[in-house]
Amino acid sequence: MRKSDTNDLTLLGNQNTEYNYKYNPDILETFENQHRENDYFVKFNIPEFTSLCPMTGQPDYATIYLSYMPDVKMVESKSLKLYMVSFRNQPGFHEDCANIIMKDLIKLLDPKYIEVWAKFTPRGGISIDPYCNYGKPNTIYEEMARERMFKHDMYPEKVDNR
Repeated sequence: MRKSDTNDLTLLGNQNTEYNYKYNPDILETFENQHRENDYFVKFNIPEFTSLCPMTGQPDYATIYLSYMPDVKMVESKSLKLYMVSFRNQPGFHEDCANIIMKDLIKLLDPKYIEVWAKFTPRGGISIDPYCNYGKPNTIYEEMARERMFKHDMYPEKVDNR
């Protein structure tokens, strides 16, 4: 990575990190994609996501699977971790959390394609696993999003780890 591409990053390598447990999309930072000529996925697995049930105030736990195809900008991973931590005291239904994460990253990155799959731990005997995606309008990625949505979870995995 060129040195000039990291000048705006304030969190990476910072030893004085403050954790904000209030929803804060402004914490997200980006850097320039060095391989714009390639289509490729960047995938983050976030197994310790927490938010609050908006009805009971009890914590909800999930693993968030976030995959995107970058265009010009990429998300810096430490800022993404701090952003995810900011949901800790944020009330939100499971579906809201997944869509908010996706929309915040679309606004930040303007990616070619992005998908978020949130797999929440069951409460009351039911797990809720919202999936949302987006492809840049008027591109092949818009069609890709449509196809992936239509085929999403056609062959669900065996759930034996919850």
